[in-house]
Amino acid sequence: MQSVLDNCQDKMKKCVLSLETEYQNMRTGRANASLFDKIKVDYYGSETPLNQVASISVPEARLVVIQPWDKSILSAIEKAIQKSELGLNPNNDGKLIRVNFPALTEQRRKELAKSAKATAENARVAIRNVRRDALEALKKMQKASEISEDQQKDGEAKIQKMTDNAISDVAKVAEAKEKEIMEI
Repeated sequence: MQSVLDNCQDKMKKCVLSLETEYQNMRTGRANASLFDKIKVDYYGSETPLNQVASISVPEARLVVIQPWDKSILSAIEKAIQKSELGLNPNNDGKLIRVNFPALTEQRRKELAKSAKATAENARVAIRNVRRDALEALKKMQKASEISEDQQKDGEAKIQKMTDNAISDVAKVAEAKEKEIMEI
């Protein structure tokens, strides 16, 4: 029974971490270096992650500075950012690339907030699915006489508590992201 509970706890934590990761990649009006994690640059014929060929810093709230270690790939970095789905316009000054983050319009903020809520709801559904699978596993164990009925009820109560905690964590993460999106 403990393996079912541990597995359930682990999967629920992964659901919350997955939500946090998705939120990091969601563009808000603030500069965030992690937005560039998925961008790959053509570096001597191979697709290389941007953070492996340049340093990425955030000196101001709406500015990201990308300084490549090899100046010859400045134009490749610039093209990779323009091709990305971020919708950003990089400025190349011959030494480094500056990426300004324009302020979001009110309509765009509302769209992002709605998208953030949908992403959070998907995380909640995933957590409920983990709960359902764990409860089914306990029922099978009880039918196979591996655990008693009391142990099953105790396990169900623990799983429900884990579910409540995970959904609470999702709500906190979602609330923080929505606040970040809506601030001017």
